[in-house]
Amino acid sequence: MERISHWIGGKVVPGESGRTGPVFNPATGEQTHEVDFATADEVGQVVAAAAEAFPAWRATSLSKRSDVMFQIRELLEDRKAALAAAITAQHGKVLSDAMGEVQRGLENVEFACGIPNLLKGGFTEQASTGVDVYSIRQPLGVVAGITPFNFPAMVPLWMLTNAIACGNTFVLKPSEKDPGASLVLAELLRDAGVPDGVFNVVHGDKVAVDAILDDPTIQAVSFVGSTPIAKYIYEHGTKAGKRVQALGGAKNHMIVLPDADLDMAADAAVSAGYGSAGERCMAISAIVAVGGIADDLVEKIADRLPKVKVGPGTDPEAEMGPLVTREHRDKVAGYLESSAEQGATIVRDGREDSRYGGDGFFLGVSLIDHVTGEMDAYRDEIFGPVLSVVRVDTYDEALKMVNDNPYGNGVAIFTRDGGAVRQFQFDVNVGMVGVNVPIPVPVAYYSFGGWKSSLFGDNHMYGPEGIQFYTRGKVVTARWPDPATSAVDLGFPRTR
Repeated sequence: MERISHWIGGKVVPGESGRTGPVFNPATGEQTHEVDFATADEVGQVVAAAAEAFPAWRATSLSKRSDVMFQIRELLEDRKAALAAAITAQHGKVLSDAMGEVQRGLENVEFACGIPNLLKGGFTEQASTGVDVYSIRQPLGVVAGITPFNFPAMVPLWMLTNAIACGNTFVLKPSEKDPGASLVLAELLRDAGVPDGVFNVVHGDKVAVDAILDDPTIQAVSFVGSTPIAKYIYEHGTKAGKRVQALGGAKNHMIVLPDADLDMAADAAVSAGYGSAGERCMAISAIVAVGGIADDLVEKIADRLPKVKVGPGTDPEAEMGPLVTREHRDKVAGYLESSAEQGATIVRDGREDSRYGGDGFFLGVSLIDHVTGEMDAYRDEIFGPVLSVVRVDTYDEALKMVNDNPYGNGVAIFTRDGGAVRQFQFDVNVGMVGVNVPIPVPVAYYSFGGWKSSLFGDNHMYGPEGIQFYTRGKVVTARWPDPATSAVDLGFPRTR
């Protein structure tokens, strides 16, 4: 069984705990690797390597750090096919989707290439007589990222690019379900000129996570995952004195108003509901059909579902792959059974797909109609290829449904009415809004993050807020010696 080990100080270092976890190929159900699980002491070794590398990396010029980011960008462009293949092999998403993931991660590298401009401070000459005031932003030190299984390359790139460009050193704890992509990234960063110890990878479970949260050397932690774990990491990490940004779960709605182009809305619903087998925190989970359009919209969505080809990620014709584990597949399938029991209508049952129940972790596309707010399929974040349709009479009902939901990650509205859109973006309590765009993931020079129980912490991820998260501000008030202006003054400093 091939072994996946830690990356410490620029090289692979086998774990010594004796504890490992299985890694599967979701398309076949076959275990392909074992991944080492670190002890708290091993996490300490990784952090020590990052701490040792920090002083020299912090002192590296912005010009040199920018050059390294450009080299990462070039190598990522050259090797994105290999990285995508590693994602497909362990996560299961189809290659085209994996390539898209890498491309979105690459955009974050491109943003970080501008780090000399992003770290520019302000300068005020003669704030007081002979006194200048200026601001600078400096790195925190050793920082860490704990990343989810659904984007094993993109989410680490959300974090590490800004963190490293700002002069920090970075410890990555990837998901133990598909850790292989992290080592592909580690080798790529080394080849791009990232010094040993600036980027490190430690594998593991809750033991490793808790060790990261408790380690006093780590100054900040970024996390993406489910809401209960995000809340735990935020509370545990901030209690330990760390800066924490923890992105949690989602229940993303797509409101379709009566004047919308229903064909366009149906295309968007299928794309956003079933892409990456629904394992996206920005996936559309609930269609909210307003007025008398629901029957037509459901029919149009249902007509498109037989055309969605389910298959292994290596099949170039496949559009949707398996789910990441058998247990997760079975949990998602359970919502089809509970929905029928609770009074919903199963329009398309993914358990009837020929691949369901076979060796791989496949579940076909599923569509549930007449879902209400009390049903499990609406209340829970399903994180799979199950799309629910909720029927309401008015725009106000639709807005209330979104605002009353405990999650506030993403939302979309489909309409031709600009006035309705303007009012919606003003009223809706959600962090990322799409207008006739079903998955409103911001580009790299904005920032990603939701509201309510979808985010714990003050900063959204990547983009300008990412730079702010990985640095801290310092203001310098300076006066160069002039004996003629020197005098004893016991009062509070004032501008003169």
